[in-house]
Amino acid sequence: MPTSSLPTLDYGQLLPGSPHRDQALMALRRAARDPGFFYLENTGLDLGQQTELLALAARLFALNDAQKQEVQMVHSPHFRGYNRVGVELTRARPDWREQFDIMAEEPCLPDALLHHPWQGLQGPNLWPSALPELRGALLGWQAQLTLIGLTLIRAFAETLAQPADAFDESLSPLPYRHTKLIHYPGRDEDDGQGVGAHKDPGYLTLLLQDSHGGLEVLTEQGWTPAPPRAGALLVNIGELLELASNGYLKATLHRVVSPPPGVSRLSCAFFMAARLDATVPLLTLPPSLAAEATGLQSDPDNPLFYQVGENVLKGRLRSHPDVAARHYATPPAREPQRRTPA
Repeated sequence: MPTSSLPTLDYGQLLPGSPHRDQALMALRRAARDPGFFYLENTGLDLGQQTELLALAARLFALNDAQKQEVQMVHSPHFRGYNRVGVELTRARPDWREQFDIMAEEPCLPDALLHHPWQGLQGPNLWPSALPELRGALLGWQAQLTLIGLTLIRAFAETLAQPADAFDESLSPLPYRHTKLIHYPGRDEDDGQGVGAHKDPGYLTLLLQDSHGGLEVLTEQGWTPAPPRAGALLVNIGELLELASNGYLKATLHRVVSPPPGVSRLSCAFFMAARLDATVPLLTLPPSLAAEATGLQSDPDNPLFYQVGENVLKGRLRSHPDVAARHYATPPAREPQRRTPA
């Protein structure tokens, strides 16, 4: 596999009771602050299971058009299901990828309980009838990565000199979870936007890649490749950790460059956030860390909200204008929220 300048962490060393945990927590804080991306090894995930999941993704995207359109996302007000190449937008430009999205498997809220637009994110997933084994495999993978994500979040709290349970209230009883299978077809164009530069809206993202590269991370050195590494997950922090740390940690811009003609790239991204009805805690950092917290970056094209449902929904509406037009009234423009540590 190609090498990368991004740091590598050992998940086992981050677990409570590890004799190397103090050093591992320091390494986690450095990796999360700069560059905001790191490889995570020794997660306990079976390499064969990872291979099988990507093979299942290949079978999904090989279904014929009618089978895939049966679960087209535009039919789901909850942003679940399939999108063909060019339907999802990043920074108002089409991404050259097709994808299949699921979240938690749950009933939609009755109309009497819908008081905020973001509550429409709750609902059932869509599953292609031609691939019945996809449901169990993808929900099982999502459950496994949820446990890893929750462990990482508690470790992040400690790296910021907080109690390990600092984020627990926002995550209990279960966090918001979003899993995406992605296929990047080869493309013979100079401007190969597999997916455009963006930040992720949750606490953490855990990414499984096949053997083909294309992901790039914006660091101080410019766009830095994040090639696949067998058996390892690639982890990046999202906007909610930037909010919680008052800018001490930074959500990092990243993108995917389309593979060359004749090459297909597959990946599976897992996004974990706080509960949709939660408010992100703004942590009181110790003076040594607070002095390095720069506050939130001002980006009029991407306002950040401490209310989790708002922060998640703004990205969904922007990326999927067809779903927004069918199922959502245009939300009023809002200024980003400002808070001070308790």
